[in-house]
Amino acid sequence: MYAQSQLAYAPTPYSYTPSTNLTATINLDQEVKLADNAAERDLYESLAEIYSIIITLDTLERAYLRDSIKECEYTEICDRLLRQYKSHLADETVLAAFRDLESFKYEWDLEVPKATERLRIGLPATVETAPANSHLHQRPVSTTSASFGGIATTSNTGHVNATHIVSASENFITLFDAIKMNMLSKDTLHPILVEIIQAVNKVTDRDFENKGKIVQWLITLNQMRAAEELTPEMAREVQFDLNAAYDGFKSVLE
Repeated sequence: MYAQSQLAYAPTPYSYTPSTNLTATINLDQEVKLADNAAERDLYESLAEIYSIIITLDTLERAYLRDSIKECEYTEICDRLLRQYKSHLADETVLAAFRDLESFKYEWDLEVPKATERLRIGLPATVETAPANSHLHQRPVSTTSASFGGIATTSNTGHVNATHIVSASENFITLFDAIKMNMLSKDTLHPILVEIIQAVNKVTDRDFENKGKIVQWLITLNQMRAAEELTPEMAREVQFDLNAAYDGFKSVLE
């Protein structure tokens, strides 16, 4: 009997001859360049940074919901990530390649619901809602009464409520003045609205009437490009809604 030689591969019922046309023609030890020039390299690096920001933000949001991170640390990191995300997309070339968040998520198979919601709102959760340790009802030991924008304020050396009340009122008035002067671009109104929500949250943690309108318009503006402007109809709606929110804010101070 003759020993049968071992086949190098499993036999098949059909004869098969490997095609040399399918053989790799590149040197596998040679580095493959993804970009042909500096502009392409910068674009890919920006898209990679955006991908990393989205993943990190989703993880951060989950950590915050599990109470695994301090509020102050969460706020600082979240705010930085949101600013970095916006900064990358301020480049028209990057924005064109990115298209929009849903398209980017689909292309790279991203499942990031928490990051998606935070990017939609454009604010840390701690800024969107008032902190639980805000106490408007505290009474100062010694006070001096003043009035600003129709709001009676109270100031003293040991309490800062009056400062926050004045700051909130000033920001409301600044917004109304900007609309009257037809300054309706996102990059003008969005920072003012951020200042408003931050200021009112420092004054009170109560969910006063029409406070949600401030957040709704923040979300609307956050979806717009920096140079994009509100239509005259939208401007009138903003003024109406924020007037109602201002009245609601003043009502909690009475």
